[in-house]
Amino acid sequence: MKEKVILAYSGGLDTTAIIPWLKENFDYEVICCCIDCGQGNELDGLEERAKLSGATKLYVENLVDDFCDNYIIPCVQANAVYENKYLLGTSMARPAIAKRLVEIARKEGATAICHGATGKGNDQIRFELGIKALAPDLKIIAPWRMTDVWTMQSREDEIEYCKQHGIDLPFSADNSYSRDRNLWHISHEGLELEDPANEPNYDHLLVLGVSPEKAPNEGEYVTMTFEKGIPTSVNGETMKVSDIIAKLNELGGKHGVGIVDIVENRVVGMKSRGVYETPGGTILLEAHQQLEELVLDRATMEVKKDMSNKFAQIVYEGKWFTPLREAVQAFVESTQEYVTGEVKFKLYKGNIIKAGTTSPYSLYSESLASFTTGDLYDHHDADGFITLFGLPLKVRAMKMQEIEKNK
Repeated sequence: MKEKVILAYSGGLDTTAIIPWLKENFDYEVICCCIDCGQGNELDGLEERAKLSGATKLYVENLVDDFCDNYIIPCVQANAVYENKYLLGTSMARPAIAKRLVEIARKEGATAICHGATGKGNDQIRFELGIKALAPDLKIIAPWRMTDVWTMQSREDEIEYCKQHGIDLPFSADNSYSRDRNLWHISHEGLELEDPANEPNYDHLLVLGVSPEKAPNEGEYVTMTFEKGIPTSVNGETMKVSDIIAKLNELGGKHGVGIVDIVENRVVGMKSRGVYETPGGTILLEAHQQLEELVLDRATMEVKKDMSNKFAQIVYEGKWFTPLREAVQAFVESTQEYVTGEVKFKLYKGNIIKAGTTSPYSLYSESLASFTTGDLYDHHDADGFITLFGLPLKVRAMKMQEIEKNK
């Protein structure tokens, strides 16, 4: 009886070519698994394509709500952004996919999992750390790193290989952007983006929305509510998280929100340049932070900022299934107890403009913040506070004066 391998299958040329390659070189029974994290019509016709290519079976697993509730929301609550710009769209999805691949492998009694990530990128790390953490006994096959067996170096090579194995599908040899899409975002790499000196061709590139220049000349107000750091409604309509993100994608895309051009530091040591569209995610993070400003105390916000960066790094590096991620997430969740309220903002040509925030747990006191003196604040108290707060500076300055004088 042949051993089974679970192939993380997208339906693209790379993973389609991997099916006959696995059978030819390892004599595996190939079971394809396509994970739906909200990539839309990219899933059309996959079963026919997989079986035509030699797969025994295709699983299409809908993980949209799991992805949103168990991976996106912890990152939103943490305000996790990698290197100040990247909203972790691909990074968050990979552990969810790895977990389901392992579950399918167990169900099928498979001995290996195969993925089509390249040897230069971050995804190989994210997939494999997830698999190792959840199923250390399973073998991992990464064709793009097996250059002695995987000899295809171009799309033309892959198309020819497929044809030699009786797979004649309408793949194009034309080079285009390398993209990754899910409900949270779409990323673009390649073509003119490979040279940081080039301006992105936004008219050709954008998928989820328009550039700010082409957005409407009229702004649009949006109201959101949160309960313990989790979004619950948009414009008065209560929805589950996945529907909220879809709605915000529509609104943000329309107004040119969430387009970033990044040169980021990959885990493997190189810099890479890409353009990310994250319209709904950008709005959601901004709204969440707008509410946190009102309800978190200064000391908690200070530590949470550090934890936000740490959480982003953990997720980016594929270390989701680790005690460290669990510990940082536990801290973040404890800070969300009172992140409840309503946020209003205006979307206008790529901007998210505050238009008011309310919360029953607001720590903002108008009587304290106004220029008039309230009962809780006596201006004279500032004298003693500044004396003590500035004492280390004064002591050092006096010592430096003494040293200078004795020279």
